[in-house]
Amino acid sequence: MHDYLRLADRVAGDIASGRLQPGQRLPPQRVFARRRGIAASTAGRVYAELVRRGLVVGEVGRGTFVRASAPAPDGRALTEPARYGDALGGRGRTGLINLELNYPSAPDQSALLAPALAPLLRPDVLTEALRPAAPTGTPEAREAVAGLLDCPPERLLFTGNARQAIAAALATLVRPGGRVGVEPLTYPLVKEVAGRLGITLVPLVVDEGGVVAESVVAAHRSAPLSALYLQPTLHNPTSLTTTPERSEQLAQVLRELGMPVVEDRIWSFLRPDAPPSFAERVPELAYVVDGLSKRVAPGLTAGFLVVPERRLEEVAAAVRSGGWSAGRFALAAAERWIADGTVARLVAAKRADAGRRQRIVARGLAGFRVRSDPRAYFAWWELPSGWRADTFAGAAAAHGISVTPGTAFAVDPSRTPDAVRLGLASAEEGELEWAVGVLAGVARGE
Repeated sequence: MHDYLRLADRVAGDIASGRLQPGQRLPPQRVFARRRGIAASTAGRVYAELVRRGLVVGEVGRGTFVRASAPAPDGRALTEPARYGDALGGRGRTGLINLELNYPSAPDQSALLAPALAPLLRPDVLTEALRPAAPTGTPEAREAVAGLLDCPPERLLFTGNARQAIAAALATLVRPGGRVGVEPLTYPLVKEVAGRLGITLVPLVVDEGGVVAESVVAAHRSAPLSALYLQPTLHNPTSLTTTPERSEQLAQVLRELGMPVVEDRIWSFLRPDAPPSFAERVPELAYVVDGLSKRVAPGLTAGFLVVPERRLEEVAAAVRSGGWSAGRFALAAAERWIADGTVARLVAAKRADAGRRQRIVARGLAGFRVRSDPRAYFAWWELPSGWRADTFAGAAAAHGISVTPGTAFAVDPSRTPDAVRLGLASAEEGELEWAVGVLAGVARGE
């Protein structure tokens, strides 16, 4: 075993035994390296391994903090995730309830998906379906997805997933050193993509209507913005949907500044009353991201990117160079699922499922400050006074429940919210109800 793994195991043991408490700050990596007599690069690998295991969380400018496997409230060390089977009347299982992952699944989903896949398994059809696909996909997929998204088929590109569509759009629009305006809480992967591309994310001002248009102008005046990245429908993590009036104000600012916008609509299928996308308001400037991972399933997915027609080849080149093209098999499956109504049935089932889960949260966290939308698959919990986000995430993990601290979404590391996001989609409903009740007790100090 490599030395860094042995050292990571020792720190993990200290966390499991309670010698390191939830929220406790680990020494800076250079201090850890000096104390252990190891290279700084080895210390970096130890900390990275602890992050990978979900035991610690790093905050830029603040340090690395313990977040998991802490002692139970009665002082007994938890060396494995908490048991909650008994709490569910024997119907549960032992393990971690994951409220970080957020992949919705409808009842009998596999049975709905299987019939459309059967024709693809014929040898003659499978041979064609396993060939590489161009970024423009196939004519059948373009027509099917254009109908799903209500967009011109000639403006569609396809990627392996929606995350790759975001990366392709930003790589096309922003040069290294460029600035992109975003909501102050944004999709964590966008922070990663920006770091890899050498892009600076600039937090904009948000109120109950959405991003304040004047803040875009002010940020651009301070130093030019290359683009915006926004989630105007069911914003992750707050569930905020931009009002139609604010959308039009933003569109007007984009026209005046000639500024492109990357619009992430991955959760918009949950709100049939969502305002029109920027592709309808400013088609010459809008890059709309969507996909099937939430509508259908994460394991076999495709990302969709609607781009201005004049930029199609440029963005397609970015997709090719990034190795982000969709698989032809996934496109063939998507085309069939859309055409036979499977996607529509899954969307209806997931809208109903999200509503049930929101009611569980509303009951379990009554009296707390929780921001959400009754149609969303997540909730933004502003913690009671005295709780830090990472400390609370560590305390939750001690009870066998994982949540996402607000620091993961914060663009400005000096302004990290004392809040956590609860992903409601992945746990079973009984598990979710139990977990919410436990988290409420933790927040109250019970």
